[in-house]
Amino acid sequence: MGLLRVMMPPKLQLLALLAFAVAMFFLENQIQKLEESRGKLERAIARHEVREIEQRHTQDSLRERDWSASSASDNEDDLVIIYNRVPKTASTSFTNIAYDLCGKNHYHVLHINTTKNNPVMSIQDQVRFVKNVTEWREMKPAFYHGHVSFLEFTRFGVKRKPIYINVIRDPIERLVSYYYFLRFGDDYRPGLRRRKQGDKKTFDECVSAVGSDCAPEKLWLQIPFFCGHYSECWNVGSQWALEQAKYNLVNEYMLVGVTEELEDFVMMLEAALPRFFRGATELYKTGAMSAN
Repeated sequence: MGLLRVMMPPKLQLLALLAFAVAMFFLENQIQKLEESRGKLERAIARHEVREIEQRHTQDSLRERDWSASSASDNEDDLVIIYNRVPKTASTSFTNIAYDLCGKNHYHVLHINTTKNNPVMSIQDQVRFVKNVTEWREMKPAFYHGHVSFLEFTRFGVKRKPIYINVIRDPIERLVSYYYFLRFGDDYRPGLRRRKQGDKKTFDECVSAVGSDCAPEKLWLQIPFFCGHYSECWNVGSQWALEQAKYNLVNEYMLVGVTEELEDFVMMLEAALPRFFRGATELYKTGAMSAN
């Protein structure tokens, strides 16, 4: 039994082929539109996510900036500066700048008084001093000054150390100034009677006579102020004391000026610590410091 094949007329075959081609074209066109729509949707989602990320970053940055500003403000209000001033290094002139600026810049100036003006404190006084400096919040920010040797706060368990600054002077120039200070005083307390008042001997005459007030040992005085409270610091000529003083100066002091370049010292302090010394350079240049 043979197979019966039904043959479509050529025209119908052509129409069927054309219809199939149109259907395929339409389908491909729809698929392309869907692909384009999906691409647009993905790009829109991506832009939205980018905006969200940018907004989060902006908000985080603002929060971080606000926190940093608040933290910086809190840190500035918690600052303590200790100026353990060496005698006859223009320390009174510089301290008067701090006094004149404290009202304008809103900080406290406190004078360190030690027993019999001894630059070395007893252990008990050291403990009390560290406790007062770190815990007396009503007096912060604070600028402490006094003729006292360097004190290492970390030895007493203090994590946040005060900022140390100081001024040094050519040892011979400082000794000559101190020699005449003991005899004639200064302009700040002219009525105060000095220990050597009435002694008219010049410094050169003292040297010629090998006097005690101009002895070479007196040139050592600046070393113990940086060395610290160890007894060895006052051993004139001690190599250990000298090295310890140099170490402390480099590692424990924020800034140490030189009397002969005091204006530069003031300018650097104003740049580094504007919370305290804003306006200090102008005050120094105009010579408008208080005479008290």
